[in-house]
Amino acid sequence: MSTDLLLIVAGLGVGVVVGLTGMGGGALMTPLLVLFFGVPPLAAVSSDLMASLVMKPVGGLVHLRRGTVDKRLAGWLCVGSVPAAFGGVLVARSFGDGARMQQVVQLALGAALLLAVAGLAAKAFVGVRDRSRGAVAEPSRPVRVRPVPTVLVGAVGGLIVGMTSVGSGSLIIVALLVLYPMLSARDLVGTDLVQAVPLVAAATLAHLAFGDFRLSLTAFLLVGALPGVYVGAKLSSRAPGAVVRRALGLVLLASGLKMLGVGNLVLLAAVAGGLLVCVPGWLLLRPVLAARLTARAAPAAAADRRTQ
Repeated sequence: MSTDLLLIVAGLGVGVVVGLTGMGGGALMTPLLVLFFGVPPLAAVSSDLMASLVMKPVGGLVHLRRGTVDKRLAGWLCVGSVPAAFGGVLVARSFGDGARMQQVVQLALGAALLLAVAGLAAKAFVGVRDRSRGAVAEPSRPVRVRPVPTVLVGAVGGLIVGMTSVGSGSLIIVALLVLYPMLSARDLVGTDLVQAVPLVAAATLAHLAFGDFRLSLTAFLLVGALPGVYVGAKLSSRAPGAVVRRALGLVLLASGLKMLGVGNLVLLAAVAGGLLVCVPGWLLLRPVLAARLTARAAPAAAADRRTQ
């Protein structure tokens, strides 16, 4: 099978996973290009960002139409993320044009992938939290936006995206979960998707000017990724999303550790430990967590009803 056809197949697979889970493709596509296709880290980041720029607006428009976007929150995130994303490329380039710069990008990518694993765990927590809220019929309310910490979150997330292409669909959601715990899972995803469009556009522009963008590489990826996202979105209502996310977490864990140069024995032990956490550990923890969240939400809901 030719390399071009393999790239199309890889794009198709990543697109399906993105459609199924809503997770950004950078966490999968960039390490895939580096580890399996031997693409230099900076070129992989540049090409993946261009592919993301084509795909991101589709999901953002869907959430805008559904009203699951906090526009003020997205705006403040963009204040920090857009210039930082452009600057992330310059930071990577400041290490030179040779092997040292590629190594820095690869190490940053490995660290970002491990943070993305934390993002998947946070999404699982949000899912349990929202189901617990549903049990007490807690109404959704607009959040009070905190500009300064929100801009800082956008700046840090934008810097990481500019350097690694990872973060617009995972890392920023973790920070939003901490800052705005009352946001529902739908609003978290919708707000993050909309703010990711200008964020990825800024990072892509910087990579076109200072990165290592390869048109043919991006074109073959998009040929597979675009129909893959559509198929994944269609399957999302039927496929076991929780199982897909757990498997994805293990893949990201292994990829991140490999990018950081971890030995095979340590890598195997980490994946085995992750497997134990993802399956029996989560099955034991989830009902306990749901019960505690429901117990915390019930008094607040009762107090709200008394004040109405």
